Amino acid sequence: MIEIEKAIEEFIKYTKNFDLSNNRIKGKQEHSLRVMRISEEIAKRLNWKKEEIEIATLIGLLHDIGRFEQYQEFKTFHDSRSVDHGDLGVKILQKDNTIRKYLKDKKYDEIILTSIEQHNKYKLKDGLPKETEKYCKLIKDADKIDILYESIIMFWQGEEEEIENGIITQRVFEEFMNENLVKHEIKKEKIDEVVGFLSYVFDIFYKESLEILKEKKYFNDLIMKFNWKQEKTKEDMKKIEEKINEKLNNKQ
Repeated sequence: MIEIEKAIEEFIKYTKNFDLSNNRIKGKQEHSLRVMRISEEIAKRLNWKKEEIEIATLIGLLHDIGRFEQYQEFKTFHDSRSVDHGDLGVKILQKDNTIRKYLKDKKYDEIILTSIEQHNKYKLKDGLPKETEKYCKLIKDADKIDILYESIIMFWQGEEEEIENGIITQRVFEEFMNENLVKHEIKKEKIDEVVGFLSYVFDIFYKESLEILKEKKYFNDLIMKFNWKQEKTKEDMKKIEEKINEKLNNKQ
């Protein structure tokens, strides 16, 4: 049995080692706690056993534990400019057997560490044990759900005008319409970042996760966040919204 409340206390204690007066660091603490609850919700909707729900909940809590050291050392959350935060999280939990502060039983270590390692990867690595893979899929879903929430209320402050006047890069639009997760390296404009988040709809594993996204209306709210100025952008966004609704309603 995993004592989630004690794990939360330990996590809060750990994050107090960092500058929580910095909104970016505080934001990662809050993000971790939200993803923990989302992970729990998805696992419950999947009708997982109590023990499995607890593991999923703990993975949600710890998935971004590497973010705090990452920002402290590099002053950025961009992995490409610093270090892979999933890999760093695994190192932190392995160092001095720190993972034991969060749970006593070693039998879940491989599942938890692999899920943290894989949560931020573009694609899950091949050959994962089936039992481990299901948790990796869940944390990727939960993380994306909360990032979409953050994109609506936090991101691009002061950059709205640039985005609203932007035109989606053709390759980004084509990737979206081909139902692919838009890769960072092909994004050329700020508006492409918005489309990148909207493309999360094609990288959700569980229909239960899609159900949550449909209920929360995050995709619609992100599109409606901006007052699109260019006619081409209005047309493209309409097609994007239709594609998203098709995916959410089919829940394939």
